[in-house]
Amino acid sequence: MINDSDMKHLKRCIELARTALEAGDQPFGSILVSESGEVLVEDHNHIAGGDHTQHPEFALARWAAENMTPEERSKATVYTSGEHCPMCAAAHGWVGLGRIVYASSSVQLVQWLNEMGIAPSRVRSLPIQDVIRDTAIDGPVPELAEQVHELHRKYYEKRS
Repeated sequence: MINDSDMKHLKRCIELARTALEAGDQPFGSILVSESGEVLVEDHNHIAGGDHTQHPEFALARWAAENMTPEERSKATVYTSGEHCPMCAAAHGWVGLGRIVYASSSVQLVQWLNEMGIAPSRVRSLPIQDVIRDTAIDGPVPELAEQVHELHRKYYEKRS
């Protein structure tokens, strides 16, 4: 169930995705929030330099592993503009982070890219629950997904 606090954090993720877009990166943004509601760290995509593993969700998982106890990680929430890719979902699971909340789904992204005539990624798109178990997952959020869609449209328009 998405509440007002979730919406606030998801809107921040979309702002971070916009920052990524402005820097020439694919528009993805994520934040890590403690059990008490404190924003611990935030990041956006950094793949423009050619390293396509520089996803924000992966960076948050590494940060959590280095800075949080296993118990703190299990009670934290990752908010993100787009559903985790398989690499990021696995990192989330291996580090033992808690809940995931996303604005737009991988299914939506694949559909948007297909509609724009963008070739599919070499990495298969999988729902988070097909990669990790025992994780609370909420998303997509229709009223925010359209904003994410617009950011992706702008990214690919700039590239063509």
